[in-house]
Amino acid sequence: MTDDSNDPGGVPSPHVVPEGTACVLWHRRHLRVPDQPAVTYATREYETVCPLFVFDPHFYGEDALACDARRRFLDESLTDLRERYADRDTTLVYAHGDPLDVLAQFRDAGWDVVATADATSRYGRRRDDRAAERLDVRYVDGDGIRRGVDDPRDEWAEHVESYFRSDRLSPDESGFGSHGVDAATSVEAIESAYDVTPTKESVPVGGRSPALARLDRFLGRIHEYPGSISAPAAAETGTSRLSPYLRFGCLSVREVFQRLEREAPEGSGKELFRDRLYWNRHYTQKLQDWPGWTERAVNPVFRWLNRDSRDEERIDAWKEGRTGYPMVDASMRCLRETGWLNFRMRAMCASFFGSLLEQPWRVGADHFYEHLVDADPAINYTQWQYQTGLTGVAAVRIYNPRKQARENDPDGTFVHRWVPELADVPPEHLDRPEKLPLSMQADLGVEIGEDYPRPIVEFETARQAARERFDALAARAREAADHPEVRRRLSLSRSGRTDEPADPNATGGAGRNAGQSSLDAFE
Repeated sequence: MTDDSNDPGGVPSPHVVPEGTACVLWHRRHLRVPDQPAVTYATREYETVCPLFVFDPHFYGEDALACDARRRFLDESLTDLRERYADRDTTLVYAHGDPLDVLAQFRDAGWDVVATADATSRYGRRRDDRAAERLDVRYVDGDGIRRGVDDPRDEWAEHVESYFRSDRLSPDESGFGSHGVDAATSVEAIESAYDVTPTKESVPVGGRSPALARLDRFLGRIHEYPGSISAPAAAETGTSRLSPYLRFGCLSVREVFQRLEREAPEGSGKELFRDRLYWNRHYTQKLQDWPGWTERAVNPVFRWLNRDSRDEERIDAWKEGRTGYPMVDASMRCLRETGWLNFRMRAMCASFFGSLLEQPWRVGADHFYEHLVDADPAINYTQWQYQTGLTGVAAVRIYNPRKQARENDPDGTFVHRWVPELADVPPEHLDRPEKLPLSMQADLGVEIGEDYPRPIVEFETARQAARERFDALAARAREAADHPEVRRRLSLSRSGRTDEPADPNATGGAGRNAGQSSLDAFE
């Protein structure tokens, strides 16, 4: 926060609890009214319901790992949500401060508190646990995730199938009543107080209305989806780009599934995207089963991998797109400038960072989480651990960024856009620009090593060293993965599936029953 003159306000003053029963409906992630379990529960059980969103200062500090583009997307989603509540003759109330302090004001006045049960980690997990203990918050399930059972993965696929195909939820016909609570702040006051000034380009507008419009467009051209996943230039327009809307809950995964089943023509596009919806629940279940995914290696053998080789110059070169590998550099600059990157390029950059640059995985994962508009802890951190080889159950995949350039940017569209230093370099030379003859460099007006860096590491040497590191730890890692506690952390699939597949970027329709990993950024 800049100064006291920009104080966004704090705790609303709840009125005296009316006759009958009243509750606060505490919104966090699921920023919608339809198919929202807590909304349905609250309107069914209470005569008066006050929808509430609390702007938490924790998410605006220097350590918040949230870019202003994601904050703006949240604000737009909340503005849209407020309009949708207005259509139902009630008001979404905004407050600012520690959520527990805000909610305590309502509890002291006799109100109950209801919220959705969410898979969280780090601060969110501690916050929700404290809220349950201190304020007796009622967390409402109903998102396809299994909780409170000995083995969440036992019959997991059947559970998710049932969730996807069951009826969507709606608010009870009794409605929300009249809560009479005035907002303590506004979206505009929060953005002013915290100087929310997005600089990223091409960021989608938040909210349920744009989410539904985007879903409509995608379903109309879903036949293009299979051919658009891997190449980043094609993925920008050919994939669904629904990920931020699913992350903030402007849409439910179930309603997207049912729209897909009802409206999309049969074919590989429908089958492939259906798999992605199952895998969204798969990785969310992993975080529910073990919140530690965001903080430490799931396999303890890899707990300190690359700690001693940490190199700030290498880290900065990777973050800024100065590695000398054009496909990596274009991807990292695209991430920084737009808050988006298709999954294959996310996987390649993670593999490059952990395996070839030998840097600690969480540094890279946190950087992605800070810049991605669709940053979802359940997907970002689990995928970073898989792509950097920290499980001990999946084959270590080391991407070749030169091969990725040849296969997924053959005409140089993506590299030319994001690495303008190489804009005049012919596409056939973009996999290894350091090999450009000096005469061609002179003719093109680009000097490799001056205008664009030489490779920060030699690929074959770095790849061989990485394989030797993992081979030396493989037996211990497999043994550790067999320990019951670690296997539970890994949250592996059941019902005859393979534990985890070798190729996380499979684009065929093998589906949820083959155990393939996800392209689960919802590209």
